[in-house]
Amino acid sequence: MRWKAAVLAPLLLWTFQSLAQAAGLEAFKRPQTVPFPEDAPYNREIATLGKMLFFDPRLSGGQNISCSSCHNPSFGWEVPVPKPIGAANTPVRRHAPTLLNAAWISPLLWDGSSRSLEEQAIGPITNPAKMNATFDGITQRLSSVEDYRIWFDHLFPGQGIRKETILAALAMYQRTIVGGVASFDRWVEGDETAVSDAAKRGFALFTGKANCASCHTGWMFTSNQMYDIGLPTSDLGGGGLVPPDPDLNFRFKTPGLRNIVLRAPFMHDGTLVSLEEVIRHYAAGGSTAIARTSDIEGFLLEEGDTEDLIAFLATLTDTGTNVPTPILPAN
Repeated sequence: MRWKAAVLAPLLLWTFQSLAQAAGLEAFKRPQTVPFPEDAPYNREIATLGKMLFFDPRLSGGQNISCSSCHNPSFGWEVPVPKPIGAANTPVRRHAPTLLNAAWISPLLWDGSSRSLEEQAIGPITNPAKMNATFDGITQRLSSVEDYRIWFDHLFPGQGIRKETILAALAMYQRTIVGGVASFDRWVEGDETAVSDAAKRGFALFTGKANCASCHTGWMFTSNQMYDIGLPTSDLGGGGLVPPDPDLNFRFKTPGLRNIVLRAPFMHDGTLVSLEEVIRHYAAGGSTAIARTSDIEGFLLEEGDTEDLIAFLATLTDTGTNVPTPILPAN
């Protein structure tokens, strides 16, 4: 009987490990549907109109910047600079956050100041440092374009072109910005050949010793919570809103990690230029240049850990990043 026990022991261990892995992966399964608000169910035509508006520079005061200027689909719906250049021809305050999988993000923005995509769009459009526009001016410009008048009158009967319908169309389109299936998703569904052994080791680190999954959880790899991750900054983040909340000082929204390898530089201020730098920052428990205590504790980086973590993060990249630019209505 001893030989049977010797044979069965590793088999049972393998079975338990496989079950544990399957249970762990279950939490990272992609949802089957996109959540749309009850009062704004999916409408393909409104989403098409919203896409045109998203790429149209006529939404900016100088008619030279569009939403896509800071949220470029080729770079994970961000831009590859620490801080985008706005209407004032100077860098804006923060790194552009991704719009990928925006339908599941709440609250929005680095400081968590917006609760809906409709509300979120107001800020950058009217901010003098960003798009520097007014909705009265946008309405006048769009109303001078016959095709836009036709679109809005058809899709918003009795309302036409106005602030509320512009925001509704933009939000509808942004909820359709959903990351495609990545090799990680195929692994979650049971394809053991979809990712490399290095990526599997990286996932084990991510959910284990490195404890990344305590904040970057679920299929989007974000808890949608606010944390102080120990960056040297004077930006108060969530604590800088009105009214101020000192408990949120230096806390910023946890971003999702889908297509993360396309989205350098990183952090709310774009100060970490590579994933290697990000990993070293977290392993160190934050910057040593700050006097405050952050929300991260750090971990021991051993040989090969950084490469394995990056191999895992690369599996979150989908193959559907090509987004055709729409043909815009002419004046």
